[in-house]
Amino acid sequence: MAKKEKLDPETEALIKWCTEVETFLVAAGATLAQAQDHIEEQVEWFTDQFYDGLTPEEAANEALL
Repeated sequence: MAKKEKLDPETEALIKWCTEVETFLVAAGATLAQAQDHIEEQVEWFTDQFYDGLTPEEAANEALL
């Protein structure tokens, strides 16, 4: 069995943040799969939003524009 790598705290925070963005995208009408696909396709943009200090709700709203 492969050992699980420990993620650094910053990466863990980004993943948690993206998971929260998903919930706002789903609340706006996307399916979970659509929300996940969109975040994966636009990962650099979402990462920038995270480091710019946007809340998950703000990032989701920007993504929906």
